[in-house]
Amino acid sequence: MALTDIAIKTAKPRDRDYKMADGGGLYLLVTASGGKLWRLKFRIDGIERKLSLGKYPAVSLGEARKARDTAKSSIAGGKDPAAAKRRKRIAAKLSAATTFDAVALEYIAKLEREGLAPATISKLHWAREWLRPVIGKRPVDQIEAHELLVILKKQEKADALETAKRTRAFASRVFRYAVATARAKADPASLLRGAVAAPKVKNLAAIVDPKRVGELLRAIDTYSGAPLTKLALQLSPHVFVRPGELRQAEWAEFDFDTAIWRIPAARMKKRREHVVPLSTQALAYLAELRTLSGEGRFLFPAQGKPNGCMSENTVNVALRRMGFGADEMTAHGFRAMASTLLNESGKWHPDAIERALAHRDSDLVRGTYHRGAHWEERVAMAQWWGDRLDVLRSGATIIELKRAN
Repeated sequence: MALTDIAIKTAKPRDRDYKMADGGGLYLLVTASGGKLWRLKFRIDGIERKLSLGKYPAVSLGEARKARDTAKSSIAGGKDPAAAKRRKRIAAKLSAATTFDAVALEYIAKLEREGLAPATISKLHWAREWLRPVIGKRPVDQIEAHELLVILKKQEKADALETAKRTRAFASRVFRYAVATARAKADPASLLRGAVAAPKVKNLAAIVDPKRVGELLRAIDTYSGAPLTKLALQLSPHVFVRPGELRQAEWAEFDFDTAIWRIPAARMKKRREHVVPLSTQALAYLAELRTLSGEGRFLFPAQGKPNGCMSENTVNVALRRMGFGADEMTAHGFRAMASTLLNESGKWHPDAIERALAHRDSDLVRGTYHRGAHWEERVAMAQWWGDRLDVLRSGATIIELKRAN
């Protein structure tokens, strides 16, 4: 007996699923949980199969009957509608996995497994977000250069030239990854080199005049903000590592018996362990730090977040509060300060200074050869630099006297 809308609407769930037949193999499956599902039973090559036609009331009785008739026409032609539906579902899944956004996520996950720093991973996600609205859902092998150019030109118009540069570079990396994994044949982003204005190169501000360095050090010593922030400022010129390497420093990385700090490769920009010799001045600041954060993981824990570290803007904000503008001094500027004054002193081999700054040697063979060649010089240099900073802080000057013959 054919079904009616009233019979379907009034059908109640039972202890077990049950069927309500309509005819021609079509039936409504009423589940124990109250669901009402359209099903079509048919045979192909003598084998019974079933096809899902949707859920009632989203699919009405009339629509279910039309779907049954369409499926039976396919069956009469020797086609299996259930198999066709499965293929369509698989194709949709594969298509979703080859959108630009899906490939971008896969690429970022690969880099994360390879040990890229969390900060770098975050920047890649930012670039991905810039691209998502326009090309995120597009198949990666169908995207053309002009589609990406729309995004870059919009950023250029907003004077976000550095953002445009990073956006194109990230897109290019994703396309190249898609080519390498056989999901695209070309990198359309590579065609857009020079398509937007290049950002002006900005050198990070740093104080390198000895007199002004002394003024900065004295200002830091009288800083009235948070004690951890003050210690981060005081320690920065002595170790002159990158700001992220300092604020993410962990107590487990320090060996106070040998006065060294081992920064793991995963946190270094060049993905290579960096060892920092510690002067007596740096050790004194660390001893003070231990009274504040020595029970936790980080030297500079985030306020109220024991599992997090100090914000990347904390030191820069403190410098502004002390009256040092963004065009005069930055957290990163402590590196330029050390590099400039150490080189100007003429006391240290340039390779020792570069090694102290964790700059990778462009000549890999030479870099390997010199890996430990300047360690003793670096230890001596660290202590000389600590003493030099003390002199600059006091406002005194050093006059080199030649020894009499």
